[in-house]
Amino acid sequence: MKTVLMVAEKPSLAQSIAKILSKGSCSSRKGLNGACSVHEYTGTFNGQSMRFKMTSVCGHVMSLDFIGKYNNWDKVDPAELFSKAPTEKKEANPKLNMVKFLQVEAKACDYVVLWLDCDKEGENICFEVLDAIEPVMNRPYGGEKTVYRAKFSSITDTDIWAAMNKLGEPNRNEALSVDARQELDLRIGCAFTRFQTKYFQGKYGNLDSSLISFGPCQTPTLGFCVERHDKIQSFKPETYWVIQAKVFKGKDSPLTLDWDRVRVFDREVGQMFVNMTKTSKDAKVESVSKKEKAKQRPLALNTVEMLRVASSSLGMGPQHTMQIAERLYTQGYISYPRTETNHYHDNFDLKGTLRQQASNPFWAQEVKALLSDGLNRPRKGADAGDHPPITPMRAASEGELGSDGWRLYEYIVRHFIATVSQDCKYLQTVISFSIATEGFSCSGKTLISPGFTEVMPWLGIPLEEAMPVCERGDVFTVEEVKLVERLTCPPDYLTEADLITLMEKHGIGTDASIPVHINNISQRNYVTLESGRKLKPTNLGIVLVHGYYKTDAELVLPTIRSAVEKQLNLIAQGKANYQQVLQHTLDIFKRKFHYFFDSIASMDELMEASFSPIASTGKPLSRCGKCHRFMKYIQAKPSRLHCAGCDETYSLPQNGAIKLYKELRCPLDEFELVLWTSGSRGKSYPLCPYCFSNPPFRDMKKGMGCNECTHPSCQHSLNSLGIAQCVECEAGVLVLDPNSGPKWKMACNKCNVMVHFFEQAHRVQVALESCDLCEASLVAVDFNKTRSPLPDGETQHRGCVFCDPVFQDLVELKHATMRHPSMTRGGGARRGGRGRGRGRREKKPKDKMAALAAYFV
Repeated sequence: MKTVLMVAEKPSLAQSIAKILSKGSCSSRKGLNGACSVHEYTGTFNGQSMRFKMTSVCGHVMSLDFIGKYNNWDKVDPAELFSKAPTEKKEANPKLNMVKFLQVEAKACDYVVLWLDCDKEGENICFEVLDAIEPVMNRPYGGEKTVYRAKFSSITDTDIWAAMNKLGEPNRNEALSVDARQELDLRIGCAFTRFQTKYFQGKYGNLDSSLISFGPCQTPTLGFCVERHDKIQSFKPETYWVIQAKVFKGKDSPLTLDWDRVRVFDREVGQMFVNMTKTSKDAKVESVSKKEKAKQRPLALNTVEMLRVASSSLGMGPQHTMQIAERLYTQGYISYPRTETNHYHDNFDLKGTLRQQASNPFWAQEVKALLSDGLNRPRKGADAGDHPPITPMRAASEGELGSDGWRLYEYIVRHFIATVSQDCKYLQTVISFSIATEGFSCSGKTLISPGFTEVMPWLGIPLEEAMPVCERGDVFTVEEVKLVERLTCPPDYLTEADLITLMEKHGIGTDASIPVHINNISQRNYVTLESGRKLKPTNLGIVLVHGYYKTDAELVLPTIRSAVEKQLNLIAQGKANYQQVLQHTLDIFKRKFHYFFDSIASMDELMEASFSPIASTGKPLSRCGKCHRFMKYIQAKPSRLHCAGCDETYSLPQNGAIKLYKELRCPLDEFELVLWTSGSRGKSYPLCPYCFSNPPFRDMKKGMGCNECTHPSCQHSLNSLGIAQCVECEAGVLVLDPNSGPKWKMACNKCNVMVHFFEQAHRVQVALESCDLCEASLVAVDFNKTRSPLPDGETQHRGCVFCDPVFQDLVELKHATMRHPSMTRGGGARRGGRGRGRGRREKKPKDKMAALAAYFV
């Protein structure tokens, strides 16, 4: 029997699709990578009985990067990144072993059906999957077709079966357009980012940003925010005057009238009109117009509109909104959330979709009325040819979805119901008056039919006082005429919703990437999110944009990126050559980079006026090993040490606190050691500022502290304080923290595992000997007499933390409290014990590691 392999984009999608296609009769097992399951069943394919295997990836299988040596910021000229630096595809998440997993499952399979998301990124992932599995699949007979692509927009029985019965092929052109975007963003972004980060962080100490990044989409996005900031700063309020008149008739409440001239900017002119108006005590009705108007129901919902409304009305950021929308989609509650289309095709089952919402008490009345009276055809929007508009696919409750999930789902449902409802109709009445020679008016709205605003009440016509009944020629009495002084107001800072609108208008980013670009400028400390979800540029963001304008305005204006996006779309449509677009765009930006490099002094002038030189920033902390003067600790991101005497800057670990470590010095270079700590409940370790940036031994990498140093005799090194392999991660060693007493602990030098032990001990030391059972280094513990937990009142004991029964109740496994997930690092050599004089230990068998972990639990 032949085998069909089917691959979805996420494990939850694979499970849902397999359940539908197998009609609930599939068996499931975990794949070798532990992250993806495999669902198996027997079914029919191409008229034959076949075995089906449904599994998934976890997003992109591969990512684009430069080959190893070009990732060294210190040794590579950023200009080389535009053309000389070769790129390679690497596994996006090496820990998942996705390529190996796919190959194991694809071995001896005859056909593959690709169920990746139906957008350009999904097409790109299709070819990443094919590159991995085609070499191990059975060879086709003759010209037999073996690769199929499923196109679907929601996880419903109808849509999934329709896709299965109408399989197509993956789109190579759309995949190439993603490849082009990835390479352009990598080469352009890295070149500019590396150059300006090294240049400015080497000169200024209070930039407060760990990375001064540039991005072809990110930078124009920031440009919109700074442009609005500049308008606010340059705004000069002007005084103007308006005439306010109040009139009444009989016992009716007085009406406040609007002046037909609106306003004047000369007080004397305004006073002249007031004096003329005051010559009459009567306000004559010149006309009464009543006109029926309609407030149109919304267009069908696309991604950009969803992001706008979520930010402005629900208070949810774009990235958070997309994460929730994707979850709702994979769980089958809504259709695919990434779409530019806001038009329903004629064959879309509007009635069936609406009927699913008839039992929800929040909108059941409106839905039943529509089903009874008939649906109104949705307005004609734009069909981008990708996916149907975002639509609810099944009923749900708040308990199922959680708070934010429900709020977004509720909006999507209400929006959909509104699209098939009637327009909101109201009567607008305008009464025009004349007082002496001046014209005035007042207007009001009266609701006729609420239409779609019954389900979207926040868009309804507000209740107003009823307009007086009158007709042309009636006379009202003037109660008051006065001149009111006012000031013009500056524009407000852009909200996320405003920014999304501008990005869409100028073609910056895609519906999928817009949230990422907005999140990036916030993460880089270029803007801060203020109340009302307004984006206020920081000093750094403002200076960068002004600097780009001063050197090359096209780096920050949306025009050039918009043109590139159009070219990428032409690649996707098969109307432009991938290599030609890539080369042409890189040539343009390479010339811009060289000009920017030569003109950096003009941007530096702005930096100099806004930020402090690195030599005058920070506080003295530790002594330099070269000149023996105090180096200054600069806390602003990225935290670092600067020696003014040597004019050298030394990197430090981020996202923690730094303090002097007992005035102890590194035996290799005489630099005073500093202690990094993530807090009282977290990890801490000493490090040499020089060794941290300049690894002294071949088996060390940049960014390693003393807890990873392989110095054979230094009292602070791994060889002196290492105890045993980590009980959880693949590469780490548990290292004693000699500074942690009396609450002693050892911590993994790779992951965030911590072991608390021997609380209130007077002294804890790592012994020379090793355990005969597990080869961990023995520990010598010394307690005070009054606090000793040791048997028979003993105060000293030497033994293995893992194997010695005396220590069994004195050891507790925990996970360190880390300030930021990026603090965990992978890589490095794995050791057991300290290896003093014994070389590196061999890896312990997996069952031994499991036993050690179980010991703590």
